Amino acid sequence: MCNRWLHCLAVETKWLEDFVSLAETRSFSRSAQLRHVTQPAFSRRIQALEAWTGTELVDRSSYPTSLTPAGETFHAQAVEILEALNATRNMMRGFQAAGQDTVEFAVPHTLAFTFFPHWLMQMRQQFKGAAAMKTRLTALNVHDAVLRFTEGGCDLLIAYHHEALPLQVPSARYEMLSLGTETLAPYSKPATREGTRAAAEPEPLFRLPPARAGATVPLLAYASGAYMARVVEMILQRADVPLPLDAVYETDMAEGLKAMALEGHGLAFLPESSVRHELRARRLVRASPPGCLESTMDVRIYRERPDGARHAPKAAVQALWEHLGAQRAP
Repeated sequence: MCNRWLHCLAVETKWLEDFVSLAETRSFSRSAQLRHVTQPAFSRRIQALEAWTGTELVDRSSYPTSLTPAGETFHAQAVEILEALNATRNMMRGFQAAGQDTVEFAVPHTLAFTFFPHWLMQMRQQFKGAAAMKTRLTALNVHDAVLRFTEGGCDLLIAYHHEALPLQVPSARYEMLSLGTETLAPYSKPATREGTRAAAEPEPLFRLPPARAGATVPLLAYASGAYMARVVEMILQRADVPLPLDAVYETDMAEGLKAMALEGHGLAFLPESSVRHELRARRLVRASPPGCLESTMDVRIYRERPDGARHAPKAAVQALWEHLGAQRAP
């Protein structure tokens, strides 16, 4: 096992996770979606792993995708290595006595920028125990945030939840509280028009549906596979008519899309909390009629159930959870 560990240092862990996912789904497109990366990026990572091993692991001539004999052998080894890595990390966490007063959060990028700072300030103002609470936040994409949480890499997970796009967080092992809701809708830079009254609501530079028949609207899109991309896809599928959108830019971070929208590159679907200041300053405006082309999501916080937890819950985590639960008691 020692030699296997030494060899593992030369390969990225995410490549092993990608390969295990592919072995389970037998589909490059499905695994790319589950791993929240584009299919070309996922394929490159599998190719990089094959280059590292020096042999083909995947038989690409068959459908559904199958593993070569070498791939079958490597799959068993990859599963064993990942399990050993996770077990060792959890073991090391047991030695972090100095961190017992620090509450560790895993939070998707968008919530880390928009929701978390305001929510934490509210907690410090409302809950005496939170005033002295030390926190550590790790911002990740949704998939990696959930993975970090379920593998024991943090105390609490804060994430969006939509009933049509549920997260894979088993309720038998983890409990959840709702922290509020968030609405995703399209926003655009205002159009500049001479003679427009200052008090009038600015018109969007780009709107849905487009003001002119046959016009194409530039879309600032979330990267394929990102959770927000799936929410936007659902919104567009539920639209009354097909919308002439042309994706001209993509990233997996809402803040990146907002920056591009502020410069007038196109419209972007953004969480309401992330554009609150820009709406007030009229640097961004709603790009669709109120109530149209939007979706409301829950913002939820999760923790491991104490009766089945791998470690005793930190006192600060327990106190915070009890406070949040009391806030929502009837």
